[in-house]
Amino acid sequence: MRTLLNGGWGGTGLWLGTRKMALPEAHTDYIFSVIGEEFGLIMCGVIVLLYCAIVLRVLFRLLDEDDLFTVLAAAGLTAQLAGQAFINILVNLQLFPSKGMTLPLISYGGSSTIALLLGVGFLLAITRRNPYLSRETFDPKERLAP
Repeated sequence: MRTLLNGGWGGTGLWLGTRKMALPEAHTDYIFSVIGEEFGLIMCGVIVLLYCAIVLRVLFRLLDEDDLFTVLAAAGLTAQLAGQAFINILVNLQLFPSKGMTLPLISYGGSSTIALLLGVGFLLAITRRNPYLSRETFDPKERLAP
């Protein structure tokens, strides 16, 4: 929290933060605090808005989806991404206890980054749609008609 407040609105500048040296895992668990110190609270707001934009984009994409598997899988992958970001940001604001979760798509971390990138790839594959192809819709009345 002190690192976020030390940065102010505009931040101290790249590599100029001093409070980050007191953080236990500045490159993984507390990267949001380091961003807040070096780039300011405005950049932290931009990051939060980008996560909100990803979630809203997926949810708006799923509004006209007919396939239940696609809706549930995309909603689950989006909840995982948004939930992990939400928990990490709240840990950095000292509203949650430290969980050891990385900030998705930003933090350094081998297995966590690979797993998140696989999840985002699955999400893109599930919600991809070719606008030039017509989709087959299931109509139970057509199946029962002789």
